[in-house]
Amino acid sequence: MQENEGSVSVSGGGEGKQQAREERQGKENTFAHNHCMGHSYVGFRQMELINFQWILELGPKPQHAYHSDFKPSHIKNGILYNAHKLLDEMPHNDILALNRMLSGYAKNGCFKEARDLFRSVTDRNFNVVSWTIMIGMLSDAGCLSEALSLFQEMQYMGVAPDCVTILKVLSLCSDPNASVLTLQIHTRIIKSAFGCHLTILNTLIDAYCKCGLAELAFAVFEEMEQRDSVTYNALLSGYFKEGNYLNALALFIQMLKGGPSPTHFTYSSLLNCATGLADPDVGTQIHGRIIKSNFTWDVYVNNSLLDFYSKINYLHHTRKLFDEMLAKDHVSYNVMISSYSRNCLTKEALDLFQEMQLTSINHKDYPYPSLLSVAGSLSNHDLGRKIHARVVFLGMASSNLTSNALINMYSTCGYLACADLIFRHYTDKSTTSWTAFITGCVQNGLYEEALKLFGEMRKTGLDPDTSTFCSVLKACSSLALISLGEQLHSCTLRSGYLSSVFAGSSLVDTYAKCGLLEDAKKMFDEMTEKNIVSWNVLICAYAQNGKGKKAIEMFERMVTLGLKPDSVSLLSVLNACSHSGLVEEGLNYFDSMTSMYNMTPRKDHYACIINMLCRVGRFDKVEQLLDRIPFEPDSVIWSSILNSCKIHGNYELGKIAADKLFCMETKDAGHFMIMSNIYAKNGKWDEVARIKKLTRDRGLKKEPAYSWVEISQQIHIFSSNDMKHFRIVEIKVYLDELSVEMEREGYKADVTSDLHLVGDETKVKSLRYHSERLAIAFALLSTEKGIIRVMKNLRTCDDCHAAIKVMSKVVRREIVVRDSSRFHHFKDGVCSCGDYW
Repeated sequence: MQENEGSVSVSGGGEGKQQAREERQGKENTFAHNHCMGHSYVGFRQMELINFQWILELGPKPQHAYHSDFKPSHIKNGILYNAHKLLDEMPHNDILALNRMLSGYAKNGCFKEARDLFRSVTDRNFNVVSWTIMIGMLSDAGCLSEALSLFQEMQYMGVAPDCVTILKVLSLCSDPNASVLTLQIHTRIIKSAFGCHLTILNTLIDAYCKCGLAELAFAVFEEMEQRDSVTYNALLSGYFKEGNYLNALALFIQMLKGGPSPTHFTYSSLLNCATGLADPDVGTQIHGRIIKSNFTWDVYVNNSLLDFYSKINYLHHTRKLFDEMLAKDHVSYNVMISSYSRNCLTKEALDLFQEMQLTSINHKDYPYPSLLSVAGSLSNHDLGRKIHARVVFLGMASSNLTSNALINMYSTCGYLACADLIFRHYTDKSTTSWTAFITGCVQNGLYEEALKLFGEMRKTGLDPDTSTFCSVLKACSSLALISLGEQLHSCTLRSGYLSSVFAGSSLVDTYAKCGLLEDAKKMFDEMTEKNIVSWNVLICAYAQNGKGKKAIEMFERMVTLGLKPDSVSLLSVLNACSHSGLVEEGLNYFDSMTSMYNMTPRKDHYACIINMLCRVGRFDKVEQLLDRIPFEPDSVIWSSILNSCKIHGNYELGKIAADKLFCMETKDAGHFMIMSNIYAKNGKWDEVARIKKLTRDRGLKKEPAYSWVEISQQIHIFSSNDMKHFRIVEIKVYLDELSVEMEREGYKADVTSDLHLVGDETKVKSLRYHSERLAIAFALLSTEKGIIRVMKNLRTCDDCHAAIKVMSKVVRREIVVRDSSRFHHFKDGVCSCGDYW
C-alpha cells in the first residue's frame, strides 16, 4: 500500500520493517537532540502520532522514551487524556512521569482526575513530591480540611515531609483552629534540619500570628540567628491583628537599631497600629519617618497614610496628601471617596468620582459600595439605581460588599421591597448581610420584622456581631420590650460584645426607652469604656424622663472629664431644658453653641429652642427667632408652634402656623385637627368647615391611636374604644367601676379633649376608653403588684394625663406611660413631668 510522503509504511516484507526501524531511530535521535537543546521542533500532535506508530509497529518503546512525553509544557489542557493514556502504557511505574501528570491535572483544575490518579498508585509511601503536589492542589482549591487530612495520612504512612511540604502546610494555618497543627509542625521543624531555614521560620512566625499566637511567634523570632525584613513584617502584622500596638512600635524601634531596613509593608503595618491607637502623634511621626526613608513615591505607602488620616477623621490632611501624591491608583480614590461618604460630604464624594472617571482606572475598581452609601445618605434612589445597573453590567452585584451596600442603599431610600428582593436572592448571606437588612427594617420603623429576621438569622447558625446587637436593641427599645431587652443583654454578655462601647450604649438606650432609668444608669456605670455616644444616650434618657436638672448635671460632668460635646450632646441638653421648663438654662446652652463650642446650630436645635419657648408662651421671643433663623422653618417647627398656640390660645400666630403647614402639603392630619379645634374655640365655624373639607380633599386621615403593654412576655395591643381584645368586656366594666372612685378623688373629665361633634356624656365615655386607659386596666387586672409600663404611638391627651394621675393614687401602683414625646411616671397622684409637657 502506497503511503503519502512523510508517512511510515506498515506493510510489506523485511525491507519495509528495516526501513521503518531506521526512520524511527532517526526520529528518536532528532527528538532527543532537540529536547536536550531546549527546543521543540517536533509538535506535540506529530509526536503523539509517532508514539502510537511505535506501539502499532514494534510494540512497547523503551521506558526512557516516555519521559519526553511528560515534559511540563506538553501537559496542557485538552491533551491530558492522551498523556494519561501514555502513562498507563508504561511498562513500569515512573515517579517523575506520575508527578508531572499530577502537576498537569492540578494546574488545569482537574481535581477529581488528580485524586483518582494519586489513589491508584500503590507505592505512594516513598514519593514525597506526589504528596506535596496533592496537598498544594487541595490548598489552592480551598479544600483545607482535606489537605490537612492528606498531610496527616502522609505522616502515618511514614513519608517524611520535605521543605516544600512544610511550607505548603504552614500556609494552611491561617486561623485559630489550626493552632494545634502549627505547634505540631513546629515540633517537626525542631527535630529536622529545617530549623535554620529562614523561609520556613518566617512562614512559621506568620502562621503563629494568623492563629492568634503572637507570643509564640515572638519566641521563634527571639531564637532566630538570622532575620530579614520579612521576619519583622510578619511579626508586626501579627501584633496588629491582636491589638498589641505598643509591642509593634517597640519591635519597629528594635528594627531601626540593628535590623534590616523597613519596607513598604513595614510602614503599612505601623500605620495600621497608629490607626488602632487612634493616636495622631504616632501617625505623624511615622509619616515623618516615611519622608526621611524616601518612601513618599510609593503609592502603597501613601495609600496607607491616606487610610490612617481618613480613619482618625483628619479630612484636611487626607485631602492634602491625596493632592500631593505623584501617583494614584484606585485605592487612593476609594479611600478619599469613602472618607467623604462617612462624613456625609456627598458633593465632594461625587465630584471626586467624576474626576476618577477621567482616569485610566478600570471601572471594576471603582468604589461602588461607597457610592451606594452616598446615594443612600442623599436618599437619591435614581443615583442608587444607576450604580446598581453599573455593578450588574460589570458582574459585581453578587459580591458580599456590594450586595450589602445595595441592601443598605435601598433601605435608606425607603425602598424596602427592593432591599428584600436582593437579600432573599443572595445565597451566600453573611452576618453583615443579615445585619444590613435588619438595620434597614429598623430605619423604616418595621421593628417587629427586624426582630423576626434576627430570629431567622440565629436559626441559620450565624453569630451576630456588635452591629447586629445594636440594630436589634434599637428595635427592642422602640417597641419597649423589656423582657426581650433583658434576654439580648444576656446574649450580648455571652457573645463577648458587652465590652463594646457601642453595644453598651445601645443597652443603656434600651433600658432608658423601656422606662427603666435606674437600670440604664447602672448599665452606664458598668461600662468599661465610654465615649461621646454613651454620654449622649444617658443625657437623652434623663431628658425624656423629665429629669432636666439631672441631664444638665451629666452634661457638665461629661465636659469636666474632657469630652468635647457634639451637636447631639447640645440637642439632648436643650431637650432636657425644654421638657423641664428650664428656659434660661436652655437659652444659655443655645448661645454657647456658637460662643463656646464653635458649632453652627442646625434645624433640630432651632426647633428644640422654639418648642421650649412655645411651651411657656414666650411667643415674642419665638417671633424674634423666626426672623433671624438662617433657613426656612420646616413642618416640625410650625407644628410645635401650632400645638402651643392651641394650649395658650394664640389664635393669630396659630393661623399663620396652620397656613404654613397647609402650604407644605403635609400628610399629617393632626395639624388640621389642631387648627380646627382652635377655630372652634374662637367660634370660627366657617373655618372649621373649610378645614374639614380640605382634609377630605387631600384624603388625609388622622393616625389611629393605639397603646400596648407587655404581660408575661406577651404584647397586648389596644385601640381607642377597642372591641377586639378577648377581655375587653371585663376591662370596660373595671374602668367604669374605677371611674367612680376617681371622681371621689376629684377627677372630672375634660370634654374639650374630645373633638367629635357629640354630646358631653358620649365624650366622657369615649375618653374613658382611650387606648392607654384600656392597656392600664388590663395590666391592673393581670398583675397584683409592680410597676405598670404602657406605650402609646401618639401624644397622650390632657384628659388621660389628668385621669392617670388620679388612677395611680386610687390603685396605689406606679404607672409609667411612654408616648410619642416623652415618659410620664405617675405615682401617688403626681406625674414626673410636673404637668409641664
